[in-house]
Amino acid sequence: MELKDIIKEITDQDKPLVNTHLAGLSQATAADVPSIRAAWRAMELKRRRQVITRLVDLARDSVELTFDPVYKIALLDPDAEVRTAAIDGLWENENPTLIKTYIRLMESDPSADVQAAAASALGKFAVLAECGQIRHDYGKTLGAALLAIINDGSRPVEIRRRALESVAPLSLPAAREAINKAYDSRDERFVISAIYAMGRTCDEAWLPILFKEMDNPNAEIRYEAAGALGEIGDESALARLIEHTRDPDIEVRLAVVQALAKIGGKDAKRALERIGRDPDEAVRQAIEEAISEIETMEDMTLMEMDVPGDTDVSHN
Repeated sequence: MELKDIIKEITDQDKPLVNTHLAGLSQATAADVPSIRAAWRAMELKRRRQVITRLVDLARDSVELTFDPVYKIALLDPDAEVRTAAIDGLWENENPTLIKTYIRLMESDPSADVQAAAASALGKFAVLAECGQIRHDYGKTLGAALLAIINDGSRPVEIRRRALESVAPLSLPAAREAINKAYDSRDERFVISAIYAMGRTCDEAWLPILFKEMDNPNAEIRYEAAGALGEIGDESALARLIEHTRDPDIEVRLAVVQALAKIGGKDAKRALERIGRDPDEAVRQAIEEAISEIETMEDMTLMEMDVPGDTDVSHN
C-alpha cells in the first residue's frame, strides 16, 4: 500500500487500524511530513491515541521499523498522553537536536507526566555526552537544565527523581552532590532514585552504600542496589550478589541474576549454575540467558586472544 493511501486510511475513523498498513509509515521521509501532519490534525483524539500507541508497540516488536517523523509531530499534540507516547517512541533516537525539545518539555509542559518522561529521555544524551559521542557543550546544557529541575523544590517529586537519574552519568561534582543529598533525604522515593543513579555513574565509590542497601528490608531498594552493582560491574560485588540469589522477592532475584551476567566471569557463572533450579520459571529462564551471555563473552575473549599479532620475521 502506498504511503498516501495509508495516511488516508488512518485518518478514516471508521476503518480499523491494520498493523501491516501502519508499518508502511516507516517509509515516511521529510517530504511526507506535511501530509502526515495534516492527517494528524484531522484525527480525533481517540484515534490519535490509538495510532501512536500502536506505532510504539510495532517499533518495539521490530527494530527495523521506525516512525520518528510521526513521533516528532506527536510531540506537539495538545494531548498529554499522546506527547508522552511520542517521547517513548523516540527512545532510540540519539539525534542531539532533540535535547532542546526535551528540555523545553521538561521545564514547561503543562503535564507532569510529560515533564517526567522528557527528563528521563534526556538521560541517554547525558551518556552520549559523557562518552564523547556528542559535543561536550551538550553535556553542559544538559547538566545545567537537569540540576535546575532537581534543585527546584516546587517541582513534583517524580520529575525531580527522573532528572536525578538522568544527570547521573555526567561527571559533575554537583551531580554527585545531588545524589548524596537525595540518598540522605527522608523521602524513600528519592532514596530509590539515588541508588539507581549511583549505578549510572559507574563509580566504584558508591559500592559501600550499595553493599549495605542489599540488606535493606525494602525489596525495591534491594532491587535497585543489585541493578546498580551490575552497572558498576566491579567483581568485588559478586559475593554480596551471590548472597541474594535466594532473596525472597522474585524481582530482586531477577535483578541479581542480571547483575551477575553483567559482571561476568567464572565465579558469576558458577553461582548462576548453582541456582539454576529456582522455583520460579521466569528466574530460571533469566539464569539460562545470563549463563549464555557470560559464555558468549568468554568465547569472544578467547577469540581475541587467538588473533595472531604482528610477527617480525627476518630472513637470512
